[in-house]
Amino acid sequence: QLQLVESGGGLVQPGGSLRLSCAASGLTLAYWRIGWFRQAPGKEREGVSCINNSGSSTNYADSVKGRFTISRDIAKNTVYLQMNSLKSEDTAIYYCAVGPRTMDGNNWYREERYAYWGQGTQVTVSA
Repeated sequence: QLQLVESGGGLVQPGGSLRLSCAASGLTLAYWRIGWFRQAPGKEREGVSCINNSGSSTNYADSVKGRFTISRDIAKNTVYLQMNSLKSEDTAIYYCAVGPRTMDGNNWYREERYAYWGQGTQVTVSA
């Protein structure tokens, strides 16, 4: 049974850091493109970051460039999102999603391109 499980969310002060994890079962992440998305209250879900199946290419939303880093551990079949210098506007539910490795990298932020989704983990940035 295919399953994506996010973890690592929580409450953090502005300027703090969190590392989100996306653990997969029922599929091998090395064969897929993995994206991180987020949805803030009252807003549409947006793409945050993506890593391709080989790990050779990553993408980031402009709002998180220089602060977030996506990575993966093939042995653990897990993808991570390291989030530094967090801001209040980063508050959202964060989701990981799996898309085909043939996906055009220019479309990485389009959620309809992703087939499987985790249940999300809440990140709250507040003093």
